[in-house]
Amino acid sequence: MQQYDESLVQQLFEENPRFRRLYEEHQILEKDLQRLTAKDYLSTEDELEKKRVQKLKLAGKDEMEYIYKQKSQ
Repeated sequence: MQQYDESLVQQLFEENPRFRRLYEEHQILEKDLQRLTAKDYLSTEDELEKKRVQKLKLAGKDEMEYIYKQKSQ
């Protein structure tokens, strides 16, 4: 698991609007994913939504990691 410098993450959150937006979207997507995962049964639409949320969440995380790596160099 990747270890992050919390002070750098905080600095990015405060100074980089794109990073902050990605972080906030990531939190919303996580709640959506938890809601879908908590269901006993997922309809076909729910399954598609779950996959969509997972992909968006991963894409956002990848972009946040890219921004983090650029700043930490």
